[in-house]
Amino acid sequence: MPKRTDPARDLAFTAARVIEETRGADIVVLDLRKVTDVFDYFVIATGSSRRQMHAMADEVKHTVRREMQDEPRAVEGYEDSHWIVMDYGDVVVHLFDAESRAYWDLENLWADASRVAHPAAGATAG
Repeated sequence: MPKRTDPARDLAFTAARVIEETRGADIVVLDLRKVTDVFDYFVIATGSSRRQMHAMADEVKHTVRREMQDEPRAVEGYEDSHWIVMDYGDVVVHLFDAESRAYWDLENLWADASRVAHPAAGATAG
């Protein structure tokens, strides 16, 4: 039997891996499929500086383009760099500075979603 693939999950895991490689912190992948029909996964991470958040966003975009032949439908917040949102349709990548992540608290807002253990997780997935 062929292995079933989930392109959205693969994209979320790719983004999480790249964020870890670019030293993002507190990486969480939320499975939203049972909560909403709008998107399948959120990838949430914290960056330590504007420069690092740009590096994470740039590398996610580059790697997803190269490995998955996909482009974000929209990217918001890049210039301000408090909360960068990369919309890939079924997957939305949220890159926060620490203060904005605590303020918006997406994990609590989407508490009905399940956290997904992902290869980049180590001890970050619950």
